[in-house]
Amino acid sequence: MSTCSVSKGCFVFKPSPKKRKVSQKTVNHFGERKDDSEDTELRYVTCQSLWNDIKLETEQIQEDLNKQLFDNLVSFLRRSHSGFQEKTTEWTCQMKSREIPTAALVLGVNVTDHDLTFRSLSEVLQNNITPYIALLEAKDCPGIKNLMQKLMGQLMNCYIDVDSLEDEDYAQVSQNRIRCSMSSLINWYESVTKKTDSETPRKKRTSSSRHCQSPPVVVIFKDMESFTTKVLQDFIVISSQHIREFPLVLIFGIATSPMIIHSLLPHSVSSLLCIELFQSLSSKEHLSTIIDKLLLTARFPFKLGEKVLQVLINIFLYHDFSVQNFIKGFQLCIVEHFYSQPLSILCCQLVDAKKRVNSLSHNQCENIRRLPSFRRYVESQASEKQIALLTTDSYLKEVIQKLLEDLHVYHENYVLVLRCLHVFTSSLPKYPLGKQIRELHCACLENQVWETEEYESSLQLARMLNKSDLVTMLQQCVEIFVSSSGKEFDKTVEKLKEFLTQFQKLEADAFQERDVSVSSQKELQKKTDLYHLQKTLLELKESRRSKKLTKFEMLRFEVVDYIDSLVRNYLVPADRKTLHEIVYFNTASVLREHLNAAPRIALHTALNNPYWYLKAFSTVVMAVEGPNADAASSDQVDDVIHARFIRAVSELELLGFIKPSKQKTDHVARLTWGGC
Repeated sequence: MSTCSVSKGCFVFKPSPKKRKVSQKTVNHFGERKDDSEDTELRYVTCQSLWNDIKLETEQIQEDLNKQLFDNLVSFLRRSHSGFQEKTTEWTCQMKSREIPTAALVLGVNVTDHDLTFRSLSEVLQNNITPYIALLEAKDCPGIKNLMQKLMGQLMNCYIDVDSLEDEDYAQVSQNRIRCSMSSLINWYESVTKKTDSETPRKKRTSSSRHCQSPPVVVIFKDMESFTTKVLQDFIVISSQHIREFPLVLIFGIATSPMIIHSLLPHSVSSLLCIELFQSLSSKEHLSTIIDKLLLTARFPFKLGEKVLQVLINIFLYHDFSVQNFIKGFQLCIVEHFYSQPLSILCCQLVDAKKRVNSLSHNQCENIRRLPSFRRYVESQASEKQIALLTTDSYLKEVIQKLLEDLHVYHENYVLVLRCLHVFTSSLPKYPLGKQIRELHCACLENQVWETEEYESSLQLARMLNKSDLVTMLQQCVEIFVSSSGKEFDKTVEKLKEFLTQFQKLEADAFQERDVSVSSQKELQKKTDLYHLQKTLLELKESRRSKKLTKFEMLRFEVVDYIDSLVRNYLVPADRKTLHEIVYFNTASVLREHLNAAPRIALHTALNNPYWYLKAFSTVVMAVEGPNADAASSDQVDDVIHARFIRAVSELELLGFIKPSKQKTDHVARLTWGGC
């Protein structure tokens, strides 16, 4: 495919292979800064260790979240072809309609996460159901012939992975020598199952422990919406005619809605499918779990600042809904923090951090003295302590150990109180502080949350909660604080339990007040003249005006005030804590440069110097046509390519995207970039 216009994409100018240098040690990249320190290798090792722990945690989270979905799919596959394995007459009666068991798997619009989901699903199916699994993509299957060729190639590779690896005849068979048809697939399946039945007893026991005797063939269409209608129709119609001989199961990966099946396939074809719907967990819930397990915990010392976390969340919500891209952005934050912050050697577990403090050099102690948060801490101390902190390294190390321990305790207490506050705010009308805990977390990191208008409105709404909701929230808060390992909140738990006891005692008083109100209503219902009736109503009105708060209202105010005191004591913003720079990454501008694309700047730079654009254009064209390396690295541009480039620029000038002069450039800007 020739590239004849510069408007078809962004081009990359690759350097000459002779000038390319490959670094021998990745550790050296951490020492390329001007403020290089002697702890480069330790920072690199700490960064790797931290990321490995976080990576294992994310994989475990994804496995737990997908477990229910995969279990349902496994049970569906076992039910779909159980009759075929038993060779019963029920199977024949069931398959007279030529229906193909089909699982419609709705994964959501986060397409970039689908590959990982399908890889995990393939592993689960291979371990529990069948070794014969094929994953098909629309870009590889433009026609039915390409689809059959891809299907047979993957299935035969699947067969090689089964226990009988000593037979090399199947491994050496090329898919080009085999006729890609359904009859060939059936013959292959019969030969494979017969060979499995004739295995030695030991191998047969090993294979039967994982797979059934006649395992089904699972074909996964990863992106069903991208397949052409004709390819899907032909494959389904052909497969339905051989379903009694070939136990096929289809899995449709759907990003939008299950209705796409009926949009792509006519009724005559969709009636050949026995469809069962499966819904995966939404990406927003997945993200909430990731943030809860990685950020709202004291297990991992590394933390994200408010602006950095907001950048990652905004990219997720307004760009791709991809949890994998969020995790990659989180990994980028870790690498950038350990690369740019020399004191990140202390961003580790508390026990290891205390040991490393004792081995800090004088230069590293000076780096700590330069931290803004530590300067504020020094200014708040007495003059004698200020002199000791600024001159004596041994005393400084003792104070640093105490400050790191305080920072660790702050994180533990912060998470517990944050969850308790979220219990109260997540059920309020209109959600003043957000419905998700990540929104509340960002609000607490940004400012002192109790000074915001949203917090004040939340307190006002909390003071109007009914008794049942309030009791339920208090019980949830008690469970949160009891789950903590420390004794910091023992008095808090006792106080909350005392509130619950007082609410229980109020029930008897509520019945008495109800009896009094009923008796007053009966008096009003008695026959009386107009004068006495007006007098009674006025007295009742005055009594209501001067009426004091009930015991329940007073207790409700007391509960809300107590939660408010916890918030003011424990939800202090992280940037107010000493040494927060060691564990918090706050450079949001660096993250935006790496993650937010700026195509307009790149195009302006290229158009300001057309020669650069010509070199990039030449590189792309020659790469497509397969040139040699010497020609690609030479500075001389081929005349034909030069002429094609000039023609493409002329086309852009004719369309109005390029002007030879600077007159009326606003027309070009509006045409190229819209109304900006």
